[in-house]
Amino acid sequence: LFGLGAVDMKSALASMIYRAHQLLPHQDRLNGTLVLAFVVQEEPCEGLAARVLFEEDGFQPNFVLLGEPTNLQISRGQRGRVMFKVTVEGRSAHGSRPDLGQNAIYAAARLVFAVQLLAGELPQDPFLGPASIAVTHIESLAASLNAIPDQCKVYIDRRLTLGETVMAAQAQLESLISREAIPATVEITTYKEPSYTGLVRVAREAHPAWVLDRAHPLVAALHQTIHTVRGSAPDVGHWPFSTDGVYTMGQANIPTVGFGPGDPALAHTSYEAVRLDDLRTAAHVYAGLAASLLMGE
Repeated sequence: LFGLGAVDMKSALASMIYRAHQLLPHQDRLNGTLVLAFVVQEEPCEGLAARVLFEEDGFQPNFVLLGEPTNLQISRGQRGRVMFKVTVEGRSAHGSRPDLGQNAIYAAARLVFAVQLLAGELPQDPFLGPASIAVTHIESLAASLNAIPDQCKVYIDRRLTLGETVMAAQAQLESLISREAIPATVEITTYKEPSYTGLVRVAREAHPAWVLDRAHPLVAALHQTIHTVRGSAPDVGHWPFSTDGVYTMGQANIPTVGFGPGDPALAHTSYEAVRLDDLRTAAHVYAGLAASLLMGE
């Protein structure tokens, strides 16, 4: 199945819906409630819609299974994410007299180089791997194209490995700016775009890393289910990207694990595709896990 969204993550939704429907004749045997929660805005601000579901709608599950692509393996964690906006200040002048101004872009260039060097000094975790940092967007402000810019904004994507905190990451960046004598301030960006219904919820774009213990019963149940369906044991790893687990596990502390069809490396690409057999396999696993947790089978 080819097309944008086939891997991330319409295929998992289709598999979940299909198998959940097949459980309907057995619902009187379910010792609990199976909820299919398909939330929005995960791409621009992961965890936001999940937070609304939990904190405003009162949804309190015992377990969460995320269908983000795992290539039919198990993910039990991910790095955190923070989006920083660094505003570099300068002084405007006519482009013919740069000596009378302070070029904010030049100061920002020193920041970009310092960030590039910092990337090699970040900590590592034995399971989640290294933290990372990357400049992802730059914009400047000037009176015209022949004026020295007096402001430049640099957006920095910082991935937190286990043991790092948002506050420590910000302090590290502020220390770098101070050491390089760059006239700049640091803030965490805020997401406040309306959903498709027009509802607006505000969230800081700062999300913690999280890991569910390898020995947790939810991991064990999913592992056994996959082994039963596929005839072989799955790998147990982590996602390289961010998911709604930053809220469900990272903040709400609800045991969260991931399993979904599709290769994560194909997500958001022009050649995004998923095998139809993988959709069928995922559907069997989703139903099997629900039966294991809610029916003791």
